[in-house]
Formats: sequence, structure tokens, C-alpha cells
Amino acid sequence: MTTTPVSPAPDRHDSPEASRATRAGGLLPADPVLRLATVLTAVNSLGNGLYFPLGILYFTRIVGLDATAVGVGMTVAGLVGVAAGVPAGRAADRWGARRMGALLWGGTGIATAAYTLVHSYAGFLVTVICATALQMASRGVQGALYADVLPAATRVEARAYLRMVTNVAMGLGGALGAVALQLDTRGAYLTVILVNALTFAGPALLVPRMPLASHVRERAALNADAPAVDRWRAVRDVPFLAVTVLNAVLVVQYTLAEVGLPLWIVERTEAPRWTAALLMIVNCVLVALLQVRAARRASQVPSAVRAMGWAGLLLAVSCAVYALSAGLSPVWAVLSLTAGAVVQVFAEVLSAAGGWTLGYALADARAHGVYQGVFGSGMSAGMMAGPALVTVTAIAHGTLGWAVLGVVFAVAGLAVAPAVRWAQRDGAWRGEPA
Repeated sequence: MTTTPVSPAPDRHDSPEASRATRAGGLLPADPVLRLATVLTAVNSLGNGLYFPLGILYFTRIVGLDATAVGVGMTVAGLVGVAAGVPAGRAADRWGARRMGALLWGGTGIATAAYTLVHSYAGFLVTVICATALQMASRGVQGALYADVLPAATRVEARAYLRMVTNVAMGLGGALGAVALQLDTRGAYLTVILVNALTFAGPALLVPRMPLASHVRERAALNADAPAVDRWRAVRDVPFLAVTVLNAVLVVQYTLAEVGLPLWIVERTEAPRWTAALLMIVNCVLVALLQVRAARRASQVPSAVRAMGWAGLLLAVSCAVYALSAGLSPVWAVLSLTAGAVVQVFAEVLSAAGGWTLGYALADARAHGVYQGVFGSGMSAGMMAGPALVTVTAIAHGTLGWAVLGVVFAVAGLAVAPAVRWAQRDGAWRGEPA
């Protein structure tokens, strides 16, 4: 248990401790824990990338379900997943993040494989709710797992490195999934589903073998005779919840790229439809190149707060640039949209790095499971609300809608600073022990 508040510490850009997290030993990091996490992340992300382009098509074209009904079912599953994050985090605090992570990933794999047995809407609902809830609940547990197995000094950079791996592997998986889409046969769809299900087996089997980081073992020894911590503190920690909500607002940017821009391009601009694919490629490549560097520069609370503020402002700029693409010629529309996408990437890598740092630094280190569960549920809620928010603003009202969305992003990013100061004043128990 720490007795010092999370006060502004000197930023350590590209410090030896930070750079050690992703220093390569050949193609993989030198650190054995991060190396194992890299392999598991790459394999699982490859499977997810394979499945995502054809998931809804499998249920509509192969199983024969109504597209609207499938969309409703997925929305319900997402809501259940948001609600599952906090109890999953609490379970991780009680029984260990490694054990709960293994159970959640294993359960997700089994539920995903069950898609192949679906022949009715009722079966679809049961399987998609189970698979989605388990996978979304695992987000917070994954954050707690990294808190347990990675050194605090390198944890944020390691997460950035794993995000880079995720982007690359999902991009490759998506390209391979296009083959199954082209074949458009039941066998091709079933093969992809089963391959994706198998990629959850690695985390389920190997995560429990990851050794705890030294600071976790030391904290356990120090707290062996200490009074029990309030394991539900996170759900009553108003300053932490405020930061969680602000981060959730910034998370809407992911929906902006995945849902808002394709609709905007088709309905409001003269840009060719392939521009949506171009912008996704730009995003994946730049995130892979920039995320680790951004994490190194946002690994302490002061720099994380600055990163979140800049992210909000950059998102506002990107919204303005996207709005300019309406009414332009096809070539200039593509250039405007690409420029906006580049600006958004800088916002994305800054907000991701800042969010990771604050999610850990403002939590009670003795209850990372429930804290990361709350933070992860906030992110899930942001992604769930994103399509509706983007549609009723930018898509429905054009330039005015983009302006409203930009203001929302800017205010959320700038509001992080006072919210963090509030959290720091609220308690000296936050963060990792010295």
C-alpha cells in the first residue's frame, strides 16, 4: 500500500527503463513476459482480423437471419458486455487476473466456436451474448493482468507495443479474410470461425504461467497483515469515474473512423468509395509507427494529462478538416479526408497512451482488477454509444454536426486536467507503491 499521492513526477522520455520494454531480441522483445504476450496477441489478433470482415455476413447469408435482427442482437450483446466488465474485474482481484483472464479467453473461444452450430435466432442470441460479454469483460481483466506481470516503469510502453502488434496482425488477418469473403461458401465461413476460436486457446493455456512482476510480489508481502481493502472502491470513486467518462468520450473517435467516415464519404462527399479503405490503411500504418513513441512521452501523469488535452484538440481539428471535404472535387475530397485521418491518428495514439497511464496511476494498486474493469467498461460504453453520436451529429447535420462533435472532443480532452487534479487531491492511496 502506497502512502504518497500521485504527484507530478519528472517525465522520463525514452528512459532506459522504458526502452527496455520493447527492445527487440531478433523479431521479438527481449523481455520474456512481453515476448509471450506479443506472440499471444499476434495470434489472437490475426484470428479476430480474419473474422471481423465476415461475421455479420455469416449470420445473414449463411445462417439466413434478418440483418436488422442481427444488429439488434449484437447491440444487446454489447450492452451485456459493458455490464460484465466490473464484476469480471472484481473476480480478478479475488482470484487473480491470470486465472480470470484464462477463463474468459477460454470461454470466448468456446462461445465463438459455437457460432458454427447456430441455426436459429435464439441460438444466435445465446452464442453472441456469451462470446461478446466474455470478450468485452476480458478487457479490464487484461489491464489488470498487465499490471500484475509487467514492471510499472515499462507497462504503458509495453501496452503500446502490443497495440502495434494488434494493428499489424488484424490488418493481415483482414486481408486473409477477404479470401473467405470472395469464396463466399459455408465451408469458408466455418473455417474462419473455427480458426478464430482456436486463437483464444493460447491465452487460455499460457497466461496462467506468466510470472508476477516483482512489485506485485513485494506488495503482497507488505499487505499480508494489512486490513482488507474495499474491493468495490472503484465504483464509488467519483474522481476516477470522471476520468473514465472523459476517456470514454475520446474513445468515440474509433467509431468515427470505423462508422462515421465510411457513411460520410458515401453520403456527403464526391470521394470514391475506396477512400474509406485508404483511410483505414493510413490509420493502421501510422498507429503501428507512432504508438510506442507516443507511449514513451505519456508514461507519467503530467505528460499523460497533456497528451489527453492535445488529443481532444487534435480530434476537433480532424473534425473540421473532414467537414471541409463536402462539396470538393473527388481529388481534393480524398486529400482533405486523408489529411483529417492523419491528424486523427496523432490524437488516437496520444489518447490511448494517456488513457493507459491514467487508468493505472489513478487506481488503487491493491484492486487493479475492479479499477481496470471500470475503466474498460467505460471504453466499451464509448464504443457502444459512438455510432449513434456520430450519426446524429456529423452524418445528420453536416458541418454543424462536425463542429458539435469537435467541441465535445476538445472539452473532454481539456477537462482531463482538472479531473486528474481532483483525483490526486481525493486520496494518497492511488497508484503503485514506491
